[in-house]
Amino acid sequence: MVATPESAPVAIINPRTSGAAQPAFDAYGRQMSYLRISLTDRCNFRCVYCMPALGMKFQPREEHLTDDELLRVIGLFAKIGIRKLRLTGGEPTIRPHLVGLIRAMKEFDGIEEVSMTTNALLLSRLGPDLKEAGLDRVNISIDTLDPDRFREMTRGGRLDLVWKGIETADAVGLTPIKLNTVVMRGQNDHEVVDLARLTLDHPWSMRFLEIMPLEGVGDVHDEGLVTSEETKSRLESVYGPLEPIETDPADPARLWRIAGAPGTIGFISPVSAPFCAACNRLRLTADGKIRLCLLRPDEGDLRDLLRAGADDDTLEEAMRAAIWRKPWGHKLSEGKRDTIRGMSQIGG
Repeated sequence: MVATPESAPVAIINPRTSGAAQPAFDAYGRQMSYLRISLTDRCNFRCVYCMPALGMKFQPREEHLTDDELLRVIGLFAKIGIRKLRLTGGEPTIRPHLVGLIRAMKEFDGIEEVSMTTNALLLSRLGPDLKEAGLDRVNISIDTLDPDRFREMTRGGRLDLVWKGIETADAVGLTPIKLNTVVMRGQNDHEVVDLARLTLDHPWSMRFLEIMPLEGVGDVHDEGLVTSEETKSRLESVYGPLEPIETDPADPARLWRIAGAPGTIGFISPVSAPFCAACNRLRLTADGKIRLCLLRPDEGDLRDLLRAGADDDTLEEAMRAAIWRKPWGHKLSEGKRDTIRGMSQIGG
């Protein structure tokens, strides 16, 4: 279906009348099949583009979904067409009972993939158990290959432990591995050539992300934005023209390859080249809200319904109603930054 602009929604399925077997569509005809789940708003890093240096407040743990609440919600999402789950945070590896949760998620009919975005600090220890539980693959955040700069950008992180986590993920088969770098002017933009070189030695996907103006770090975005086109030009000045790779329109990364490399290079450009038209993603926050767009404030509340004793039909109706009003796009081009939450609370 051809996507339409926000001014002209397409009525595909009325969320209040559709049967339980129907997949979930928004008002623009986009079918939702991918759920990113924030397991916690806490993290063992304090990355400069994710959290402010001071004043970060975390939610009381009792506000987070319990294991039983989380699994019940995921089962309902699977029922309405979600096929891929991505576990995020904060940092998902610090969520208690992570291995058991993954094992339970893989048992739901319709769930085809469970992946995880992690800083990999604990992955060398957890990797084998996560793989055995059914985790399919990992995305790993790594913004520099310089140990001192890594410590500065993460406010205390250790690159050696993260690299050990990457090697463990590769060894146990949490593949294909995707490495994520948020490119920031004056901090790590000069390192993209070295990071891209990893794809010459490994069948990994090195993905360069534009920084986003999320709550608490808007000034970091304003001072540090490097567009994907600028990063691509820097790479081509060293490696020559990159070879394009056909990419799923719903994938936020546009893929390329250095000639002869076993790995790929991806550019994720939410600021300079938004990919909203093919968006098939929802986010579930740690406190049980359906986040409809990463950079828009509207949310649907599931936790309060759960704790008020709502039955599955009521919860499913709330899910469909929220999905139906998913906005067309983020409107950053219009200067709107109604984000409300920081990245660690939304789940990336």
